[in-house]
Amino acid sequence: MHRSIYLLLLSAGLLAGNFAHAQSGVEPAAPLTLPAALALAEGGNATLSAARHELAAQGGALQQARALPNPELQTVLEDTRRATRSTTVQLNQLIELGGKRGARTAVAQRGADLAQAGLSLQQADTRAAVTSAFVDVLAAQEGLRLADSAQALAARASDITARRVTAGKASPVEETRARVAEASVRLELNLARSTLASARQRLAALWGNATPRFTLAEGRLETLPELPPASELAARMAQAPAVRQAQSALAQRQAMLDVEQRRSTPDVTLSIGMKRSEELGRNQAIIGLALPLPLFDRNAGNKLDALRRSDKASDELAAARIAVQTAVAAASERLATARLDVESLRQDILPGAQSAYDAASKGFEFGKFAFLDVLDAQRTLLQAKNQYLRALTEAQHAAADIERLLGTPAPL
Repeated sequence: MHRSIYLLLLSAGLLAGNFAHAQSGVEPAAPLTLPAALALAEGGNATLSAARHELAAQGGALQQARALPNPELQTVLEDTRRATRSTTVQLNQLIELGGKRGARTAVAQRGADLAQAGLSLQQADTRAAVTSAFVDVLAAQEGLRLADSAQALAARASDITARRVTAGKASPVEETRARVAEASVRLELNLARSTLASARQRLAALWGNATPRFTLAEGRLETLPELPPASELAARMAQAPAVRQAQSALAQRQAMLDVEQRRSTPDVTLSIGMKRSEELGRNQAIIGLALPLPLFDRNAGNKLDALRRSDKASDELAAARIAVQTAVAAASERLATARLDVESLRQDILPGAQSAYDAASKGFEFGKFAFLDVLDAQRTLLQAKNQYLRALTEAQHAAADIERLLGTPAPL
């Protein structure tokens, strides 16, 4: 499916130049292709950058988790009189037992995996957002073209009506209707311009540019994406970004539970030092061993907390799988319906509406039809064209949603 969305959607002639320009991080003041837009968002999207920083931060957490406990230098002075004073200097070293350091490192590693899964999820969301916004710009451009075409049709109808009124073959009321219809179409044209400006801004905002510089979006909405087979969808859903993120979160929670369980094994503090007795005039070696007694705190609360949070993460993984399956099924149904609508409009409705308008327009010009017939045929034709545009846009949006959910990388 990604070929349909990312390759067949595009005009091939400008891919290489725009993509090379976008790799520099600068939005080109030229026609923009989808790969160029994706490259700009890859380098300039703030949310994506934040996810990368989170992954880099997890590298620091992993480094810290691997660190050994620092030794402790202790000095004890007994008595303030010099003749009877004794001074003790010793070095204390905590020795972690029960595999605590390895378990702590595993938690940090699972945290890095979770951050990587979060980055993959954000990359899929960003690609889908750019694709949808790019499709919206293409649709808005086509909507503006349709509005221009509608204005031309309305102006032509007004001219024909004016000539018929001048020749005494039509009522002035029909000319008034034609002028009102033309004014209404001009309002639609202004709305189409505003819609295009908003779509351009939404697209450029995805790479942090408040003012779009590209001149137009280059692509083809008419190329419909294909719906993948059910077997392929099922296989890809198991590796969906949201599912992988939930799996990483569960693995991290299980590692945290392992840490809390290993804390039941007490750590040992080894002490080595020397004691100087001024009264005796000699030095004494000191060797000590400290072992905490788990009489009051057996870490039961932390174990229960970690266990329940692991259970919660397991339930969230099951919920994520169901959510992805449901969302993919809904998007697939939207895509299938939109494809049927496009085919019906393309093969039956649009040709019929165009034929009816041509016949009504020519018949009115020769006095065989009333102007209301022309208006009705023109309205029907414009509605069919707008329905066709909406169906094309819906198909592309549904395909982009499927790719967002399944997380297939864009073939740049």
